This record gives sequence, C-alpha cells and structure tokens, in this order.
Amino acid sequence: MEELRSIMEKFVQSGWALIAEPAQRWLDGNYDRDSLISAIKQADKECGSCGCEFDPLYKRALELL
Repeated sequence: MEELRSIMEKFVQSGWALIAEPAQRWLDGNYDRDSLISAIKQADKECGSCGCEFDPLYKRALELL
C-alpha cells in the first residue's frame, strides 16, 4: 500500500490533470476505483512509452490496484 501511495503522490506532483486529480482523490480516500483505473490506462496510452519516469509507474499502479 505504501508503494501505491508513493506512486499516487508522484502522479499528483506531475500536475497533469488526467492523473493528478484522480490520484489526489485516491489520497483523500474519496475516489471511484473504475475512474482511477480508467485515468491511469488513458495516461499510459497517451504517455506510457515516451521514456519519462512515469512510464513504468502507470503499469505498476494498475498492478497494485
């Protein structure tokens, strides 16, 4: 759970609304699991192979959820 928390915090720090907002809701304990998974999948689709530090985090977050 700590690993997932760390990933969500990085998503929030990214400032990218697509993942930052659902990640913040998760951290606040006020989230919809399906919406969060959908947002992470979309982020992975749009940016998951660009070579940035977030690429592996999308996949890992989905595994942990």
